[in-house]
Amino acid sequence: MRLTELMGKEIINLYDGSRLGHIGDADLILDLAGGTIAAIILPVKGRWLSLFGARQEMVIPWEAVQKVGSEVVVVSLDPTYSRRREKD
Repeated sequence: MRLTELMGKEIINLYDGSRLGHIGDADLILDLAGGTIAAIILPVKGRWLSLFGARQEMVIPWEAVQKVGSEVVVVSLDPTYSRRREKD
């Protein structure tokens, strides 16, 4: 699959049915040695721009991706999953 084919897809969490965002809004961490995607980095909802600090992001490991469909990417993340990072 080409990267351009992923860009319009919405990311849905299979665990609770929540909408996490769109691939077009995300950054990808690539494994250059293997030529694969290692993780998806999504901005946390409601925190697009922070006036006083860093922007928070959710890191979704590629292993959490269950299925890439025609319109959505289905991931399975426990709601207690909190791998977030602060970005300056």
